[in-house]
Amino acid sequence: MATIAVSRGVSRRVGYLFATVAAGAAATVAYNEYRNSYHNTYRYTNNNNNNNQWKAGKLMGAAGIIHLAQEEKDKKESDYQKVYNAIALRVRDQDEYDEYIGYAPVLVRLAWHSSGTWDKSSNTGGSFGGTYRFRKEMGDPSNAGLQNAAKFLDPIKEQFPWISYGDLYTLGGVVGVQEAQGPKIPWRSGRVDQPEDTTPDNGRLPDAAQDANYVRKFYERLNFNTDREVVALLGAHCLGKTHLKNSGFEGPWGAASNIFTNEFYLNLLNEDWKLEKNDAGNKQYNSPKGYMMLPTDYALVQDPKYLKIVKEYAADQDAFFRDFAPAFAALLERGIDFPKNQPVHLFKTLDEQNL
Repeated sequence: MATIAVSRGVSRRVGYLFATVAAGAAATVAYNEYRNSYHNTYRYTNNNNNNNQWKAGKLMGAAGIIHLAQEEKDKKESDYQKVYNAIALRVRDQDEYDEYIGYAPVLVRLAWHSSGTWDKSSNTGGSFGGTYRFRKEMGDPSNAGLQNAAKFLDPIKEQFPWISYGDLYTLGGVVGVQEAQGPKIPWRSGRVDQPEDTTPDNGRLPDAAQDANYVRKFYERLNFNTDREVVALLGAHCLGKTHLKNSGFEGPWGAASNIFTNEFYLNLLNEDWKLEKNDAGNKQYNSPKGYMMLPTDYALVQDPKYLKIVKEYAADQDAFFRDFAPAFAALLERGIDFPKNQPVHLFKTLDEQNL
């Protein structure tokens, strides 16, 4: 199954100038909306309970488990930009990974999966504690293959030992989106590494073989209650490909598998999809061009409410970028309570810095 790979030396800069204007405009809107409405939209915990007791960044009180972000006091945005740059340069240098798809997609997936274990009913799981580093979470069958992303980030952790694993994994996802020419992702630091016994149980990540009703209920557990957020988040499948040995599914979602675009939605609408059983015995939708869709992907065109949004994003990449950026930023922060004045970072790409 052929994919379009960016050659060494070009380093994902192909098409960058064509994407910059749209991405920049979308990023400005996303940032302003995120900054102005964040505390009203996503903040749900209460810091003023006098009976709360602190323990390694985790607050136990009447409201249940509250994860308080604790930013490194002596670190500025420039320090986090250095971490961003180190990750991005490593992505650029190792662009031969996965048949020249590169590391950007698997970094996005690691950030997504380390955040997607969150459960709003108990406020457990999520990116706060960096628990993907422990064997239990890393060994979740739904995380097969993501060990490559974690190993990729190990030298970054050695270079910047002060950054928590939760911050590192999520920042890696920001790098993956932005260096693949996607929108700016607002990001905040302050995750605190937690002990191994806080690792969530396996089974919290999505089951790709399900239908639209399952998709809607799954995202409700993550406190995403609008169809636009759900459809936008699934658009990250424009990046990378599935691997039979890891997920039980095989193939790319499209041709430009290392560039962040709205191709996922265009392919959903325009390809001649056929439901077939793959070599692992799982059903997936295949097209004559060699692309694939998971059942949970194809559910977006089977559900009338989702379909309307798919059509919108297929016709307007800027709209997709505008909706994806704040939704992805919110996913990375699920279960975390940030101080009121915690800064929101918007990082410059390597191309914007001429690096």
